[in-house]
Amino acid sequence: MATLIVLSQSSPAEDAEALHKAFKGWGADDKVIIAILGHRNVHQRQQIRKAYEELFQEDLIKRLESEISGDFERAMYRWMLEPAERDAVLANVAMRNGNKDFHVIVEIACVLSAEELLAVRRAYRCRYKRSLEEDVAANTTGHLRQLLVGLVSSFRYEGDEINARLAQSEANILHETVKEKKGNHEEAIRILTTRSKTQLVATFNRYRDEHNISISKKLLDQASDDFNKALHTAIRCINDHKKYYEKVLRNAMKRIGTDEDALSRIVVTRAEKDLRDIKDLYYKRNSVHLEDAIAKETSGDYKKFILTLLGKQD
Repeated sequence: MATLIVLSQSSPAEDAEALHKAFKGWGADDKVIIAILGHRNVHQRQQIRKAYEELFQEDLIKRLESEISGDFERAMYRWMLEPAERDAVLANVAMRNGNKDFHVIVEIACVLSAEELLAVRRAYRCRYKRSLEEDVAANTTGHLRQLLVGLVSSFRYEGDEINARLAQSEANILHETVKEKKGNHEEAIRILTTRSKTQLVATFNRYRDEHNISISKKLLDQASDDFNKALHTAIRCINDHKKYYEKVLRNAMKRIGTDEDALSRIVVTRAEKDLRDIKDLYYKRNSVHLEDAIAKETSGDYKKFILTLLGKQD
């Protein structure tokens, strides 16, 4: 369930006119920008962008970049992109980040459907004149490279069929892989990058039944290097991406100094998909409403915008 509340009786041209007016004078009228763009779905936002360019011979995204700043600007910029292009940008930024945020690459590869991931790869190639696989390979080595290139290149089968015998044998292979300093990483990579999500969930369930611990918890005990961390993220995203996102949000606000990048990434990418479900999980886990937690940790126009995407009405 989405959280975005779409409010619009106006045409894309009227919205474009109102935004242009909001940019005039000293400093943009951020309240108007949020009131319009924070209540339009992806199709409407693209129509507004097109109308703005036709009316004013100017790219709306570029104008927004020059009028607003900081976390608000970064979140709005990503909100205005089409989903595939947005994920392409997120993937590229993750690799250019000094810390190399490989978990963002894993999220994109493991949460999206096969067709959505293919669209991201097309958008990446179009925007950066290189393939996503090429850049992932250039920024990684060893088993991590094999895993990430395999994940972003994957075009998984999306049927509901389960092979119980296969789930058993591959649960055993994964068990060997996550044992201390042992196991066949190549086999684990093969399983995670080629099997359908339905089959993988059956394998993870088989693992839990056999060993009385979930594979993600077992990996968490030893997720010290980048490969094991990426493996852990992939398994969590495939198994239950909503629970994974809830934890990312919790961690983003638990640390000293809020991780606005993680907060924006999840709110912006899930507001039109399943953010309501993630909100419910957050409340069940923390006994605090997500809106209240975010309101406490953020401020200014950024706070107003993120809360608007969460469905909070003024």
